[in-house]
This record gives sequence, C-alpha cells and structure tokens, in this order.
Amino acid sequence: MHSFPQHLLDGHANFMSGRYAREKERIRDLAETGQKPTTLIIACCDSRAAPEMIFDSGPGDLFVLRNVANLVPLYQPDGGQHGTSAAIEFAIKGLNVSNIVVMGHGRCGGIKAALDPHMKPLDSGDFIGKWMSMLGDLPGQLGQNTGMTDGERQTAMERISIRNSIRNLRTFPYVKSLEDDGQLAVHGAWFDISTGELWIMDNNGDFIRPVL
Repeated sequence: MHSFPQHLLDGHANFMSGRYAREKERIRDLAETGQKPTTLIIACCDSRAAPEMIFDSGPGDLFVLRNVANLVPLYQPDGGQHGTSAAIEFAIKGLNVSNIVVMGHGRCGGIKAALDPHMKPLDSGDFIGKWMSMLGDLPGQLGQNTGMTDGERQTAMERISIRNSIRNLRTFPYVKSLEDDGQLAVHGAWFDISTGELWIMDNNGDFIRPVL
C-alpha cells in the first residue's frame, strides 16, 4: 500500500495550526448549522485557478463546482448521470444561492484541446473530447480566423465558452425563472493566471476590468 502524500499531511498540519485555529468557532458553527453560501462558482478544475484563493474566501462562503473548462451542459432531464447539473440543482434548489458566477481562466487546457483539431485523445474513452464537444462548432469557427494568433484565439475561446455556458445555464427552467424574478443573478468572469487579474462580463457580454 502506498503512503499518503507527505505534502498533504504537512499542509493539513499547517491548516490545523493556522487557519483552523483562527477560525475554529466559525468552522464548528458551520458543522452544526450547515452551509449557507450565497454564491455558486462554476470554475475549471485547473489547479492554478482555485476560486477560494482568487476570491480570498473563508469556509462556507462559496459553493464551488469545478469541471474541465468550466462548462455547463444544456438542461437534459433524461435519466443520465449529470454531475454538473446535479450540483447546479442543489445550489439553487437546496442552498438558494442568489448569485452564480461562471469563471474561466487563461491558458485553459480544455479550451486548448478544443481548438486543436489534430490533438489526439489521452485515452481511448476520450472523455475530454466528448465533454468539450459541448462547444459545438465554436472552436472550428474561431480556428478559421487566420488574422488571430494562437494566443488570441485561446483567450477569445475561453471567453466565448463562458458566454456559451451562461446560455446553457439559462436552459435550466428554475434558473431562468429566478433570474426573471430578480432572485438570482448570473455573472461571467475570466481569471488571468499569469497576472492575477480578474475580468468580469458586462451586460453586453464584453469582459472588463472591475474598479477595485
């Protein structure tokens, strides 16, 4: 049997002597009374783009859903196993969050794979390829733009993907209903992992730097 990774044990020891010691009462209260986050973050599983780090949030502040390339599928109550949709359902119906943020990031590997028609699957199951096919023809259309560099196409696709996920999110009937009633707000954001800058989506779908 393999030993548990030592760096994780060391990290937990630091947590217990540091953050847990400082926030012990809050953490115990969350254990007793349950979580009440007001915001669902739909983010990529990339280790460089952790929402809790980016938003400097504490225990219980955020309900975080992470998957490859922060994609949201269409609402499909078809009896399949839909992990992303299940988390969205729980956040809205179970936790009554009032904000949803779809957050992409720079240098996303899933987006890079979607843009490269010659990239070979990592495995015969090609789960990544099937998952990224949710973007449809968008990567191919962007790839035909010869006036853009690879980096420009990458950033553009990352942001287009956020807008696409928000469109899909609104196919969930309770999302659309709550948003129309003013009880739920849906936001887009893009995180630059090289500079730490956050760009937020305005009402026109453009990404702007917020005034801090």
